[in-house]
Amino acid sequence: MKRLLSACALLSLLAGCASTDIVEPHGYDKTGVASYYGAKHHGKRTASGERFNQHGLTAAHRQLPFGTRVKITNLNNDRSCVVRVNDRGPYSRGRLIDVSREAAEQLGMLRSGTAKVRVQALDD
Repeated sequence: MKRLLSACALLSLLAGCASTDIVEPHGYDKTGVASYYGAKHHGKRTASGERFNQHGLTAAHRQLPFGTRVKITNLNNDRSCVVRVNDRGPYSRGRLIDVSREAAEQLGMLRSGTAKVRVQALDD
């Protein structure tokens, strides 16, 4: 029992250290690399608690609050779409945002898997 409590305490500590600070979305405008996630994660719970739908227009971001709507523009082809942040990530180094398969299709990045993008938070 002591071992289990120690393990839980350690995991809680590590989870707390891994969290990032949430940023104010107003005025958020960054450029970086986007990737996408799809079938493997379809139906699994996101960090916000809702189920991931690869056919929806959603995204994972490390710092933007859940529910933030962002316009993503593929800087290679000027295609864009609007997605809602409902998950945390990406977990790959050097990536700014992970988008759903549907968003990747609209952005024209399915074949390459990644794209240089501009991410702009929208004020609702």
